[in-house]
Amino acid sequence: MKRSIPAVAALAAVASLALAACSGGTSTASQPPAASAGATTASGGLCGTGDVTLTVSGWSLSTTPEFKKLADAFHTKCPNVTVQVKEYDASNYSTLITADLAANAGPDIITQKEVKYVTTFVSGNQLLDVSDLTSQLDPKLSGLTSYQVNGKQYAIPYRQDSWVLFYNKNLFDKAKVAYPDGTWTWDDYVKAAKSLATALQAGGNSSVFGTYEHSWQSTLQGFANAQAPKGGILTGDYSYMKPYYERALDLQNSKAQVDFGSITTNKLTYQGQFGKQQAAMMPMGSWYVATLIAQQASGDADKFNWGFAPIPQYDSSTTGTDKTPVTFGDPTGFGINAAIAKSKVAAAKGFLVFAASTDAAKALAGIGITPALTTADVASTYFATPGAPTDALSKFAWTTHKTSPENVTDPRTAQVQSILNDAHTAIMSGSSSIDAALAQAKQRVHDEVGIG
Repeated sequence: MKRSIPAVAALAAVASLALAACSGGTSTASQPPAASAGATTASGGLCGTGDVTLTVSGWSLSTTPEFKKLADAFHTKCPNVTVQVKEYDASNYSTLITADLAANAGPDIITQKEVKYVTTFVSGNQLLDVSDLTSQLDPKLSGLTSYQVNGKQYAIPYRQDSWVLFYNKNLFDKAKVAYPDGTWTWDDYVKAAKSLATALQAGGNSSVFGTYEHSWQSTLQGFANAQAPKGGILTGDYSYMKPYYERALDLQNSKAQVDFGSITTNKLTYQGQFGKQQAAMMPMGSWYVATLIAQQASGDADKFNWGFAPIPQYDSSTTGTDKTPVTFGDPTGFGINAAIAKSKVAAAKGFLVFAASTDAAKALAGIGITPALTTADVASTYFATPGAPTDALSKFAWTTHKTSPENVTDPRTAQVQSILNDAHTAIMSGSSSIDAALAQAKQRVHDEVGIG
């Protein structure tokens, strides 16, 4: 499955509006025809009937404003419905939410943080079938198929992230290195990272690096899976990842990138490394836009000029603003707890439909979140957000890309990803060679999962 957010008007619309424009125009197709602000129908409509309090799971509420934004926006549309956000630890979200569901203490609406666990929730009969909602959604909504199991819909996406390359314009200027221009391959990126590190460290500040690649396996494997000709986590052969690991180790060895051991031992955060100007570049998901805007406003991040560019590419075949760069990213969606009280079901379904609507998309875009539904109005709202970048390349990177899913919706995905994470740790920590670790992953996937 591959999704894209094409720029129908391309950069001509960017120039004419000074704002990005992406496929389609403003649409209200995502709203149920019978439901308007605060409306109810005999069957409940968007807002259900009577006063209802819904709970929804979330995480890192201080730096992830989307949950409160959607809760408040839905309450404005449906004054009879109050949505309360229940916060979970982000690093242990799946484990904690699973435990609550098993104890019948889960929230009414379950945010699907990681697509690889969707089939686990479905097989445990913990998600309500919401297939009846799909006819009420805008056809341009991205990510629906990630929540489909055996032909049924179990969640509705509200957010669709894609990975891009963040860069600090001030540090580039200081190092006298040219900004990314949309034509970079990974080799170009490595060259720039080394040049940045050499120039920035010349003054004796060894803690400033050319780039920052976080310790997650997806920071490297996600691109290999999406871009390499034979990539894919369910292929059973992971030799296509080797060039990506060779570049990552080269960056560490050349001191252009902080080493894996320091990241894990010192518990470095990507927000701190880029936000406090310890790195001039950083591959990261588009969700970081909202965080960086908020942290620069609060003082938790330094004030500096920044932008984002298309992620570097496998080769030149997908580079340049006349082509569509390839990246990866999963949607984030809302599902309904199968154990929800019947009196709340109509309102819960209304919340899911609203979260996927144009109104909700504009609310999310207004805080720097990339919604699953993008229109010209949504894009205009996104780039008009105070603190957001306004340059043409950032707009191109946001509107034009082919986004492959990080996680295939398959019962085998979680187990395969766990094995590949072991390989990632072994390679990046230096406890195994690239060839040996990838060969072992191939054997384990064969023996333990039955692939290959």
